[in-house]
Amino acid sequence: MNTPAATGAMTGLRVIDLTRVLGGPYCTQILADHGADVIKVERPKLGEWERGLRAMGKLLPDGNSPFFAAMNRNKRSLVADLKDAQQVERLRELCASADIVLENFRPGVMDRLGLGYETLRERNPRLI
Repeated sequence: MNTPAATGAMTGLRVIDLTRVLGGPYCTQILADHGADVIKVERPKLGEWERGLRAMGKLLPDGNSPFFAAMNRNKRSLVADLKDAQQVERLRELCASADIVLENFRPGVMDRLGLGYETLRERNPRLI
């Protein structure tokens, strides 16, 4: 992933990206392109699903998929196991410093993981 953009309409905003599979990553990529500090949260070992998605049977020289590269430019990345209580707590702490949290899990998944809107908003009332 590239270094986040230094200027733009979204400069100064921190976005926690818990999205996956094209639509969500595309949305956060646009925010990153406009200067937001986007932190992509990926699962352990495998990372984002799109990392291994081959285009015409090929990956990029760095081993990533062209789809992943296209949807995740200008983002930073971290790995978190959302089923590990300590890692979820660290992610809650990170969300406390964020302006926006984006996710595209099925309804109820974020609540079940302890990362639902109401839970995150307790520490960060301005969170979108």
